[in-house]
Amino acid sequence: MARLPVVRDHMDRHVATLRPEMEILDAIGFLLEKRVTGAPVVHKSGRLVGILTEKDCLRLVAAGVGGSLPRGSVESYMTANPETIPPNMDVYFAAGLFLERDFRRFPVVEDGKLVGAITRFDILRVIKANLSMAA
Repeated sequence: MARLPVVRDHMDRHVATLRPEMEILDAIGFLLEKRVTGAPVVHKSGRLVGILTEKDCLRLVAAGVGGSLPRGSVESYMTANPETIPPNMDVYFAAGLFLERDFRRFPVVEDGKLVGAITRFDILRVIKANLSMAA
């Protein structure tokens, strides 16, 4: 029997991360520069403490008064303690989680440390590869 494809084999191991103490406007610039819609927030020890998404950043605009944006740290706007998945999870189960949640990505955590991230787009690549092999 063939081994099910697992997250570890399809995740991005090189993930752009933010620090909780980073200024929020600098973090938005970082997301724009990297052309990503969100990034894990990692403590200097490597422990995942949150995730900052474009939706979190919209809170900044929504909180603005009279055309001025509030200031603050990433920690003030991030989603703390985000849902994560382990690297040994099969991608079919991960696909089901994407259907249940309105997330674009899941941080992948092993032994308390961020080891990667997997996106809905990564899952699509798995589907395409499996369909190509079956044809």
